[in-house]
Amino acid sequence: MLALAQRMTGNAADADEIAQDAFMKVWLNASRWRRDGGAKFSSWLYRVVLNASLDRCRRKPMASLEDVDDPQDSAPGSFDHVSSGQRHRMIVEAMDQLPDRQKVAMSLYYFGEMTAPSAARSLNISVSAFEALLIRGKQSLRTVLLRQGIRELGDLV
Repeated sequence: MLALAQRMTGNAADADEIAQDAFMKVWLNASRWRRDGGAKFSSWLYRVVLNASLDRCRRKPMASLEDVDDPQDSAPGSFDHVSSGQRHRMIVEAMDQLPDRQKVAMSLYYFGEMTAPSAARSLNISVSAFEALLIRGKQSLRTVLLRQGIRELGDLV
């Protein structure tokens, strides 16, 4: 069985795996083999190995572990996490100094994740009035942050 798998795949490691898998399949499915009038057991076993070898040959070859680079971790690091938390706290503290209507508009839109029309409806004002509140709120927030020596915090201001 091992020789057949190795001839088919040309790879000793794949042949070992195929032979082991084939014997496991035969063991688990032994009740399906029929003695009376069916193929010999060895023929059935060869067919299992042959099918597994053909399946392996159809698959793309696997790269060896030595040839594969380590995956890049796309998760933010601890510095980015702390920095993001500090940025959020600074914006919230600065927003506390804004006039109430601007603070509410900014909170609904940026932190409540509401659209401008739905936030305007919740405040009983027109969409254009709400957008004007957002513009004034961003300008006021920028002014407060500049007074604290903070020049840039990203998309919000």
